[in-house]
Amino acid sequence: MNREEEIFRKHLAMTTPFPIAIEIEKAEGSWLYGPNGEKYLDFISGVSVSNLGHGHPAIKQAIHEQVEKHLHIMVYGEYVQSTPNRLAERLAGILPEKLNCSYFVNSGAESIEGALKLAKRYTERTELIGFRGSYHGSTHGALSLSGNETKKRAFRPLLPDVRFLNFNKMEELQQITERTAAVLVETIQGDAGVRIPDKAYMQALRTRCSEVGALLILDEIQTGIGRCGTWFAFEQFDIVPDILCTAKALGGGLPLGAFISDQKIMQCLSERPMLGHITTFGGNPVACAAADATLKVIEDERLLDSIEKKGALIESLLQNPRIKEVRRRGLFFAIDFESAEEVMQIVQGLQKKGLLSFWFLSCPHSFRIAPPLNISEEDIRWACELIQEEITRLD
Repeated sequence: MNREEEIFRKHLAMTTPFPIAIEIEKAEGSWLYGPNGEKYLDFISGVSVSNLGHGHPAIKQAIHEQVEKHLHIMVYGEYVQSTPNRLAERLAGILPEKLNCSYFVNSGAESIEGALKLAKRYTERTELIGFRGSYHGSTHGALSLSGNETKKRAFRPLLPDVRFLNFNKMEELQQITERTAAVLVETIQGDAGVRIPDKAYMQALRTRCSEVGALLILDEIQTGIGRCGTWFAFEQFDIVPDILCTAKALGGGLPLGAFISDQKIMQCLSERPMLGHITTFGGNPVACAAADATLKVIEDERLLDSIEKKGALIESLLQNPRIKEVRRRGLFFAIDFESAEEVMQIVQGLQKKGLLSFWFLSCPHSFRIAPPLNISEEDIRWACELIQEEITRLD
C-alpha cells in the first residue's frame, strides 16, 4: 500500500470495506491516468457525471474565467450574479415553458429534498408517493422515497406519510388521491437497472396527478443532460413534470444540482415563512459557469444527434449468449448476467485491462455502461472487444 492509499483508507470515510482504490492523477477526454503510467477508459462517466468526458477545453475556460472574477460571495438568492443567471436562462430555453424557474443546489439528493418541500408547501398536503425499485439519494428525505429497504433499515424512522407503488403498473395509479402532495418517480429507473416504463403508463401517471392536484416530480439526476439521447428522458414520453430534479452531469464535473418548476409554484418558498428553503453554496458561480459551458457544448457540437447511433453500436457489438437481457435508452445501459458474481468478475477483469465499468446497487446482476456522450467510435470498439473477451472468460 503506497502513501496515497494509506491516507485514503486512514483519513477519508469509507462507503464500503472494499473501495475500488485505483489511484488517479490526471483525467483527459474519455481517459483516466494513474501516477505510474496506468491508463483507464472511463466507460461509466463517473456514474453519469462526466457526460463530456474529462477536462473539456470549453468547461475549463469557463471555470478559469469565473475564478478570475470571483468565487462564493453570498448565500443563494440574495445577490444578482451573471453566471447563475445565464445558466437559469439557458435551462429555461431548452425546457418546456412551465419549467422556467431554477433553484440551484449542490447535489442530486439536495434537489430531491427541495422538490419534496416545494410540493408539500405548494399543495399544503402531506402524503408523498414513491416507487419500489427507486433510488433518489442518501439524505433522509430522498432515502424515505427510495425503494431499497436494505439501505433504509438502519436509518429509520424516516419521513412519515409515504406510500409506495409498483413501477409501470397502470392499475395502481388510482392510489394517487387528493391527499397526495407529490409523486416522485425516476423517468427511467436507474439504480434498479435501467427500467424503462411504457409511454402510456407515464402519460396516465401525468394525467392522474393532474386530476387530483398532486405534483409530479421527475428525478432525472442520472438520465438528464443528454444521457438518453434527448436533453431529458421525459421528452420521449410526451409529458412535462411539475418539478424536475437534475444534477450529476449538469455541473460538467463540478458539484451542482437543481430543482426546476414554474415560477408561480416556486415563489411559495419565499413567503409564509420567508426563507422556506435556503442553501449557502447553491448556485456557486464557478459550478454554474461549468454547467452553462456544458449545455452550450452539447448544443454547439450537436451531440444529441449522435447518442442513439453510439448506443446502438455498443449494443450491436455486445451480442453474446451469456447476456440475459440488454436494457438501453441512448447511452444508458444495463446488461443482465446470470449472477452478481459474473458481473463482479467482468468488472474486475476489465479494470485490470484498463476499462472502467460498474454495477447497480439495487440490481447487482446487471452490468452498467454509461460512457461520455462524446466518446469516439474507436474507443467504443476497443471497449466492447475487451468486454467480449471478459465474457468468454466467465467460469
